Amino acid sequence: MKYLGLKIGVILILFFSIAYVTLATEKGRPYYEKKGYVLWEIKTEEKVIALTFDDGPDQTYTTQILDLLAKYDAKATFFVIGERAEKYPDLIYKLDSEGHEIANHTYTHPHSITPEKLEKELKKTNEVIHDITGTYPLLYRPVGGNYNDNIINTAVKNGYKVIMWSWHQDTEDWKRPGVNRIVTKVMSGAAPGNIVLFHDAGGDRSQTVQALEKILPELQKQGYSFVTVSELLDRTSVEVIKK
Repeated sequence: MKYLGLKIGVILILFFSIAYVTLATEKGRPYYEKKGYVLWEIKTEEKVIALTFDDGPDQTYTTQILDLLAKYDAKATFFVIGERAEKYPDLIYKLDSEGHEIANHTYTHPHSITPEKLEKELKKTNEVIHDITGTYPLLYRPVGGNYNDNIINTAVKNGYKVIMWSWHQDTEDWKRPGVNRIVTKVMSGAAPGNIVLFHDAGGDRSQTVQALEKILPELQKQGYSFVTVSELLDRTSVEVIKK
């Protein structure tokens, strides 16, 4: 009986664990897209693409990326970490003054987070950015792209639009897969309305910079223009809550 009870206990634990995970993730992309809570990309025939950069700013790589963007008259959206923004306010000011979009990527970049902590992290990052630029970010990207109902609901409750990326446009540049692989990933799947994921901090991002040196002129030759995520949203009927 003792072993039978143990087996039943294990089965119950597994059952409730599976049930919890199912509940946390049961509302997938179609639900969130229909609600307008989360954006992966937009449908458009206009040749516009939104380049996005996570985990910055970084004194070396963010600066190099900004120089390249300026060279090709490209605008981008930077999902910044609050504590790094606090450390490098001059870079946040530069991003803003050069017409790029600054968005919220939490304050400490935690991979596991409660709704209460997320709310605090978002608020703290927004206050840091507001102190530097005078504006509050309206967009938020979950760390690692990981989300569930609690994360989405917390973000929406606090007035944020959750921004992901086109599933075929995750460059995985953080793995340093090689410049050519990053270039091929972007160019082979490029389509109007895409959101592309890069990283400008968190490690050696020299491959990202070198890849952009090839991607930007080639996409420009194909007739693409590079816009911020909010500018991409302007092409849709989706509204971003103003703060």
